Amino acid sequence: MSHFIQLHLLTAYPPSNLNRDDLGRPKTAFMGGARRLRVSSQSLKRNWRTSALFEEAVDGYRGTRTKRLGKQVYDRMSDAGEKIAGASAEKIASVFGKLRKVDKNEKHEYEIEQLVHVGPEELAAVERLADTLRAEKREPTDQELKELLEQRPTAVDVALFGRMLAAAPSYNVEAACQVAHAITVHAAEVEDDYFTAVDDLNSGNEDRGAAHIGEAGFAAGLFYLYVCIDRDLLVENLQGKEELADHAIAALVESAVKISPKGKQNSFGSRAHASYLLAEKGDQQPRSLSAAFLQPVNGEGQAIKAIEKLEKQAQAFDDAYGPGADRRFILSATPEYEKPALKGNTSTGNLQDLQSFLKGDD
Repeated sequence: MSHFIQLHLLTAYPPSNLNRDDLGRPKTAFMGGARRLRVSSQSLKRNWRTSALFEEAVDGYRGTRTKRLGKQVYDRMSDAGEKIAGASAEKIASVFGKLRKVDKNEKHEYEIEQLVHVGPEELAAVERLADTLRAEKREPTDQELKELLEQRPTAVDVALFGRMLAAAPSYNVEAACQVAHAITVHAAEVEDDYFTAVDDLNSGNEDRGAAHIGEAGFAAGLFYLYVCIDRDLLVENLQGKEELADHAIAALVESAVKISPKGKQNSFGSRAHASYLLAEKGDQQPRSLSAAFLQPVNGEGQAIKAIEKLEKQAQAFDDAYGPGADRRFILSATPEYEKPALKGNTSTGNLQDLQSFLKGDD
């Protein structure tokens, strides 16, 4: 099997606010002398892994990202007495991270300082231990606490995106998937939507003014996204389960082409599917094709121009350094697109064909 799988996606979004900055406006980045729209990798990964599509595809092999393991233990053990439940919650939560400090006037909810990503086996082990301690009305032993992290979790999102346990670094998981920030292939400006809301019970006889006035930032654009999957590391993270690794890759890819960030969806209805995807397989050193868009794509026909620039950049890298992949696959939902401009072993098809390509033997 190929060591690396690389994905290059182009997705067009209408007016929207997919991923907000600290002022509530769409995130941006400056590249190639032009301001671009940006969607952070954190936003993308969060929306993919929590989607119903991803959860159904991985069939229970999804982790939980939380600070509140201790609170969950306390609630589960509350009828064992406040002292035992509180001490047990602190000890169990401390296995996964340092507890957040609270002052004397703040309610102690046994929170861990940083979010921790736990697998289904680890969460089930915590719940079993809490049930045992509640039934026996006692606190956990050191051995019982140690056993909570006995094995590497088989949660595919932990395996893909990694985790850090400051309290137990030997149980850290190196991410097998790298996700770039998505940026527009063209220059873009954030605009302001001035809006009003009317009170349905205001007849207007005395006051014809709006009940609410507000502003919201928005923008539109065609985004380029790069994803790199280290398949060998993914299999290692999943304890050698190759079939589960294939399920993880399939779930990730389908989510990447179908799932949109949730920011302001009710206000803009900006759901979109990828217009184009280039998938690459091989043992070659991975590289992004973002250099194709250092010069912004301008004028009409931006979708087909962006595809042409992307394929031309891939071919330029091939000509300079040798083939960047052993095999390539293109999925296109852009009507103007006819055939690949890339040399070598490149095939085309639909999403089902793409999934077969991703898990097939070279």
